[in-house]
Amino acid sequence: MRVAFHGAVRSVTGSLHQVEVNGARVFLECGLFQGHRDEFYERNRRFPSPPKDVAAVILSHAHLDHCGNLPTLVTQGFRGPIYCTPATRDLTALVLRDSAKVQAQDIRLVNKIRHEQGLPNAEPLYDVRAAEQAIAQIMTVPYGRPFSVAATTVTFHDAGHILGSAIVIVEAGGRRLGFTGDLGRPSSPIVRDPEAVPPVDCLLIESTYGDRTHAPLSQAEVQLAEVVTQTAARGGKVLIPAFALGRTQDVVYGLHRKRGEGRVPPIPIYVDSPMATDATEIFRVHADSFDEELTAQLEQHDPFGFKGLTYVRSVDESRALNHKREPFVVIATSGMMEAGRILHHLRQHAGDERSTLLFVGYQAKGTLGRRLVDGAREVRIFGEPHQVKLQVQRIEAYSAHADRNELLGWASRTGRIGRAFCVHGEEGPAAALAQALTVQGIHTSVPHAGESVDVR
Repeated sequence: MRVAFHGAVRSVTGSLHQVEVNGARVFLECGLFQGHRDEFYERNRRFPSPPKDVAAVILSHAHLDHCGNLPTLVTQGFRGPIYCTPATRDLTALVLRDSAKVQAQDIRLVNKIRHEQGLPNAEPLYDVRAAEQAIAQIMTVPYGRPFSVAATTVTFHDAGHILGSAIVIVEAGGRRLGFTGDLGRPSSPIVRDPEAVPPVDCLLIESTYGDRTHAPLSQAEVQLAEVVTQTAARGGKVLIPAFALGRTQDVVYGLHRKRGEGRVPPIPIYVDSPMATDATEIFRVHADSFDEELTAQLEQHDPFGFKGLTYVRSVDESRALNHKREPFVVIATSGMMEAGRILHHLRQHAGDERSTLLFVGYQAKGTLGRRLVDGAREVRIFGEPHQVKLQVQRIEAYSAHADRNELLGWASRTGRIGRAFCVHGEEGPAAALAQALTVQGIHTSVPHAGESVDVR
């Protein structure tokens, strides 16, 4: 068995690794690389093997950087099965359809500009038809049930990152390869804790936060309650940019719990995102993936559908929120404020000193969210300048990725790890985690893109 590293290597986007056994090639992940336009197209259209020669894809979870390039693979001739858990299948379908829709909207704007410049039209990376074909090729397998893929046996274990996320174990020729995908945090809300796995000869471990630690998750809900209470007392609005999968549900659940404790005032709460609304419905369908605490609560009430919580689908309903004078909380996409309805809410309330913009997720360099977190007091929204007078706050404890200590703790429960490779992390965090794992007695390195190793 041989593994080659091709995506999310010394970076955190476009996850893809290739496993080869007896001439059969299997992809671990097929994530979308996200970057500048030219590199976006060049990287996402290039695969380490001809797609028609790939036997199967094994998918750890439904985030775009792990599943979002499946339609391109299909467009180029891949006709094999895509294996994942049942919850991941439903969320992946939602993500791929939305990605195709966003690309169609984006390409219309691009082609309008190209037309004015006398240039030929550009094409999207893929369209809705390709997304639907990829979805049709998905096959689901529950946690803990071994299944055959080409010349290997594969088993999914709960990664505790988002609903349906899996640690992948691949066995062939008496050797065992482990791949964490994205590893979640112990005691995170909604989903179960990451599972320990059997000893492995080779481990691919994510390293997003390999050089730092998070505040306890319990602090996140306390801070959330404080921000909402203080903002409401000023008569302001709380604007929360949040990713539709996982983070929105975590925040809604936190508001539900703190309202039940009397720590959050009974002001209206709006989830202003059709995709997040659909994702929440999928969460309800897969309640078997919830942790024990949430499962017990479901017998009494719905934490995603409590009084005072409204899911907003239509554009007219979203616009109507701008005319409400009383305090409220609105959770809207996109999480890094690069597009979506959150921009309309920010445009409306940027100059309101009473209101708060509350970040609960990672803000990448170059995004509007990052500029605001870094203290920008004037930003452009839809091409127009706006003074930023509302308060800008951030809760880092909501991260769904295990931090340095949590990654090390999980690895120590795995038993024997013959060799490890740190992937899905920028060079600094990946190198820091590799050093820490080496100190624990695990021979660990940070691979380069294109590097391959035999699993021994």
